[in-house]
Amino acid sequence: MEKYYQESIECASREEIKAIQDERLVKQIRHVWDNVPYYRKKMEEKGLTPEDIRSTDDLHKLPFLSKKDLRDAYPYGLLAEPLENCVRIQSTSGTTGKRVVAFYTQHDIDLWEECCARAIMAAGGTNEDVCQISYGYGLFTGGPGLNGGSHKVGCLTIPTSSGNTDRQIMFIMDLNATILCCTPSYAAYLGERMKEMGYGPDDIPLKAGIFGAEAWSEEMRQDIQKTMGIKAYDIYGLTELSGPGVSFECSAQDGMHINEDHFIAEIIDPDTEEVLPEGKEGELVFTAIDKEAFPMIRYRTRDICSLTREKCSCGRTHVRMTKPKGRTDDMLIIRGVNVFPSQIETVLLNQGYAANYQIVVDRVNNTDSLDVQVEMTPEMFTDNIGEIEDRQRALSDGLKSMLGIKAKVSLVAPKSIARSEGKAVRVIDKRKI
Repeated sequence: MEKYYQESIECASREEIKAIQDERLVKQIRHVWDNVPYYRKKMEEKGLTPEDIRSTDDLHKLPFLSKKDLRDAYPYGLLAEPLENCVRIQSTSGTTGKRVVAFYTQHDIDLWEECCARAIMAAGGTNEDVCQISYGYGLFTGGPGLNGGSHKVGCLTIPTSSGNTDRQIMFIMDLNATILCCTPSYAAYLGERMKEMGYGPDDIPLKAGIFGAEAWSEEMRQDIQKTMGIKAYDIYGLTELSGPGVSFECSAQDGMHINEDHFIAEIIDPDTEEVLPEGKEGELVFTAIDKEAFPMIRYRTRDICSLTREKCSCGRTHVRMTKPKGRTDDMLIIRGVNVFPSQIETVLLNQGYAANYQIVVDRVNNTDSLDVQVEMTPEMFTDNIGEIEDRQRALSDGLKSMLGIKAKVSLVAPKSIARSEGKAVRVIDKRKI
């Protein structure tokens, strides 16, 4: 039986959701106009006032916000509440230049934790579960968000943070942890280590995993589920919007439900900035309609996906987004071809390799080169040069079929590519572009 944290909202009619969004958007635009001079100036440049925004039907008139705006306005330029009303900041990891610093009132944190609680219950969590949070704690939103959501559900919460893998496994086994929250690459690493320690899927007490913060393929999901004997759920979020819990998968594992009472999603053409019809693939844009301290209006995520309102078997009525297939800004263009790391991962996993790989892009004599370094599994590891060459050729053929361009494949020994406890470093781009 499907479990909900806030059933009346999660299963509300489309008319009820639209009414909530209309009311909150109008109120939010007035809040931003009155308190964020940076965004008010953007509206004025488009000849807009709050009176022009009467419902979600007017959303398309508003100017976008981008990562550049967040850097230009750093640190306080997009803050919409007095500092004495703010109780926390979180910050993004791995951005170039100035970090994005997001502010939260207590109300913002409560709403964020409710979104994460919805995700945990959608993964089957209840107050009888033991939830191990192996996302990093600190400025990164993963740990604090899921920690708060776990508390709201009433789970026994194990705040292990990331790292110290053998201790993570000790707690999972000794405390009978039933839900694991971490990045998919770290989940794959934990599964790999457990297998080495002699644990099979039937020995591991986990029943579900909530994995996000980086792109991962369907093949990687199946691999993790098989190794750990769990159901693996995707979760999506950005620090700019709050953190994980903006959207999440349900039991159907067929797209992530967006918490539409807090966030309005649009899909735009990244070049023309025109809003695209439902079902079309493009860049995901979010408007946070009830955040107090750091309200993002039409924030361009750079994630590429599509939206659907087709009925979901779980009973939730909120729009679903597909798993992002890549980003407009970290998409690799190699010899004129758009290449997403997730495409490469799909080929590797389909041919029996683990998700431990690194993509090295370079430019030699004005021509792009693509080198994919792939770890062999212990079972396939050999010093037979002929066998290795055959495997490399098969992978190279598979990649050419998927990508449309030739890639050099280098098979390397098990465990020779550095493991990650946070976001995996998948791409090294040595080109000066």
